[in-house]
Parts: sequence; structure tokens; C-alpha cells
Amino acid sequence: LTKKYIKQHYYLDVKDIKIKPQIILIHHTGINDFNKSFKRFVNTSLPTDRPDISKASTLNVSTHFMIDKDGTVYQLMDETTMARHVIGLNYSSIGIENIGGENYEDNLTQAQLQSNIELISYLKNKYSTIEYLVGHFEYTNFEKHNLWLEKDSSYRTIKHDPSPRFMDDLRQNIKNLNLK
Repeated sequence: LTKKYIKQHYYLDVKDIKIKPQIILIHHTGINDFNKSFKRFVNTSLPTDRPDISKASTLNVSTHFMIDKDGTVYQLMDETTMARHVIGLNYSSIGIENIGGENYEDNLTQAQLQSNIELISYLKNKYSTIEYLVGHFEYTNFEKHNLWLEKDSSYRTIKHDPSPRFMDDLRQNIKNLNLK
């Protein structure tokens, strides 16, 4: 399904679904419960309650990491395997989902902030190719960038995650990484 998604949305015919990480993309799950959030990522096919993205593909959304409210980090997939977590930038980004944000509440915790700082520092150290840190709500800023691959100009969603406050706090704490 991922290869089909890549071909349909990026016009690339690939042998594998490996990526070169260049972006770290920060999300919140929109669900305040870890188990309910985790269940959203288990199936290969997209649940039927996602009409905003279901027309684009039956491939389920996925993420590389999830961070629980207490700061516990869970790795859900290899960092260099493409995950469907952001329109246009999946092929170059590592996704980090933070549990929370239900009903657009700005409720990510200090423990999550600290875990994001540590995880991003680890990833930047591991992959010298990472240049950008992006909040999901900022993804359309990349539409004219060379990393943007989405070919369907009608396939966009409005995102609010995570909060600008969380992204500001995060950026303040990782200035030393020089991420754009």
C-alpha cells in the first residue's frame, strides 16, 4: 500500500519504502488516551472515519514515534521507513506523535516536551541529513520547497497540531541543533 501511495501521490516507482530523513514532523494525536491513539495506527488500512483523507488512499496513517503524556517514548516503526503522517512530506520526514490535543486542547505536557527535546537531539545526531523541524500545522509552508512531493493539488487538510505554544517551547529548547 505504501508503494502504491508513493506512485499515486509522488509519481515515483520505488523498489522499497526507505527514506532519507530530512525533516522531523511533530504532531499530536487528537486523542488524550494512549491505548485509543495506538489503536489508530495498528491496521494497515485506514479506518472508515477519516473522510478527509480516505479519498487519497486506503493506506492507514502511521508514525515513527509516539510520546505518552508521562514522556514515555514508543518507537512504532523504523526511522528510515516511510510513514503516512503528513501530506507532501512523508518521503523525507520522521513523524513524532504526542498523545493529546483532543478537541484542539493545548494539553501536551512538560514531560512530553522534554522527551521531544531528547528524541529530536538523538535523531539529529544519528542523521546528519535532518535539517528541518516542522509542526504539522506548518506543513503547507513547504509546498514550493524541493522536498514537497504531493502531485494532487486538491489533496490538502487543515491541521492545528501541535499547538504553536508547544512548537515555540520546543524550538527554544533545541536552538543548539540549528534546525530550520
